Amino acid sequence: MAKQVVARTYTASIKNQQQVQDDLDALGFAASKLWNVGRWTISRVWDEIDYIPEHDELTAYLKSHERYDDLHSQSSQRVLQERAEAFNGWYGKRRNGDQRANPPGYRKHVDDHPRSTVTFKNKGFKLDTEYNRVRLSKGSNLKEYWSDFVLCEYQTRPDVDLSTVESVQQVRAVWTGEEWELHIVCKVEVEVSEVPGEKTVSVDLGINNFAALAYEDGHSELYPLNCLKQDDYYFSKRLARCDDSDSEQANRLNQKKSARRTHYFHTLSKHIVQRCVDEGVGTIVVGDLSGIRDDEENGKAKNWGKHGNLDLHSWAFDRFTDLLTYKAEMEGISVEEVSERDTSKTCSCCGRKRDANRVERGLYVCDDCETVANADVNGAENIRQKVSPNSPSLSANRSNGWLAQPSTFLFDKETGAFAPQKQVTS
Repeated sequence: MAKQVVARTYTASIKNQQQVQDDLDALGFAASKLWNVGRWTISRVWDEIDYIPEHDELTAYLKSHERYDDLHSQSSQRVLQERAEAFNGWYGKRRNGDQRANPPGYRKHVDDHPRSTVTFKNKGFKLDTEYNRVRLSKGSNLKEYWSDFVLCEYQTRPDVDLSTVESVQQVRAVWTGEEWELHIVCKVEVEVSEVPGEKTVSVDLGINNFAALAYEDGHSELYPLNCLKQDDYYFSKRLARCDDSDSEQANRLNQKKSARRTHYFHTLSKHIVQRCVDEGVGTIVVGDLSGIRDDEENGKAKNWGKHGNLDLHSWAFDRFTDLLTYKAEMEGISVEEVSERDTSKTCSCCGRKRDANRVERGLYVCDDCETVANADVNGAENIRQKVSPNSPSLSANRSNGWLAQPSTFLFDKETGAFAPQKQVTS
């Protein structure tokens, strides 16, 4: 077994909840108020000049606002950063044709004022692992009326020992709906498995199939998006029946949809990593999708069609890649990201580059060497070749049809796992 430093988030309960809840409530309310101030400021700038300020611009502008000093300066900066990111996410959807996308709303003061998550970075907390306590800093405004800090007594799982971690990077106070809990973000040294092999596999993330895999020894796999699309359709119908998009019923539906999507991402990344272990893979190559929303020629948003635009922006590509990376690292497998430029229109056999070769979304036919391939598998193979271009066994396996007929794994909602699609025989 080898040692490796990785990032981990541990959840801790607060043992002295009654003693600190009023203080934590005050911080959570303050974060909501600052969020609303940021919301109003960005909206005003957007209405006047069609521009969304970046979080550093928003922070510089609001530093003198009285709500900014309710929290520790680093905590206030994090609230405004989340605010700016939320607006940019909405604008990304809007410019790509999603007319259903609404700008991030206010955190309203109704019967129960919303308690926002409060993030404390390195200067905003002090951890005492000997007595299991953490001191959380307040802003100067709140210090005038209460103590200068909140002292929380915490309890983690029995297998978690914070005294052994490399470093604690931040602490988040999170309201669960019933009480406060702490999320402690650390760097820890863990044992990871030895590299299972020297082979390479590539992962192409796409619109029709969430993932297409091309292995170095000449076989491929597809993971269709059926279940996520079914969920989108089902929850859209249910949400449309809600009287208010901010109602308790709508919030429950959104939470359930998010939980199911999260489970899908975790299950898929775990399944792919286990397949790599079984196949002796040491390197996973993932297509870098950071520029997928932009047109290379004019720098504007690329038009993927009415439904394609909506689908594209409803996925968390980065989120999935992060899950895949940390699960792979635990098995000794490295993950690399490479550019996807031209991988969808280039023949993986002869290198011929032509847009028209992609006959339709699921089919690629080369007009030069007459290769017939699943379009996503062809793209995945091009991604793999950028890292491992010479594969002696690959040419011998071209004739078995793996480019055109990949194995397909479907997500089974009953078992919550992936299983090979059953072949229908006549």
